[in-house]
Amino acid sequence: MATNLEFIKSVSGTSVSSLSVTDCFSADYDVYQITVTESDTSATGWQKINFIDSGGIDTTANYDYANLQLLTYAAFGEDRYTNQTNFPNVWYQDESSTDFGGFTCYIFNPFDSSSYTFFQSQSMGIIFINAVGAKNIGVHKVAKQITGIAFTPPSGTYDSLTVNVYGVK
Repeated sequence: MATNLEFIKSVSGTSVSSLSVTDCFSADYDVYQITVTESDTSATGWQKINFIDSGGIDTTANYDYANLQLLTYAAFGEDRYTNQTNFPNVWYQDESSTDFGGFTCYIFNPFDSSSYTFFQSQSMGIIFINAVGAKNIGVHKVAKQITGIAFTPPSGTYDSLTVNVYGVK
């Protein structure tokens, strides 16, 4: 994969129930890197992602996903989901901690209306005082043009969230 990143945009939210990053995908790139550099939530749990198309946030049951939970306090966990309404379990956030290790994902072919959109990510979070990493892969099983991405906590709000989008050349 090419390693040159070109900054596209940064979006932040405070006290929001979700954060949409709109109009960040275009025909200029086939691959995008998205990073979350700040995250603080009012509820503990796994964060979720949806894609955005011309109709808004896509919550149709077209998301397939696999997750490897890299726990420091127990055996690794594994989840597999088909026909979901989002990509669940992308990073873990503990409401009692402002510590956040980070989240990075790559989105492949989002703007290509003749191709499925693929997703891979890695993250580091905190469960109580223990670290938990996650590796994820997924596919949005509809060939359509995706223009953005939305982040949603398991419940409550994002007290703060900052998302950066880069095109990969």
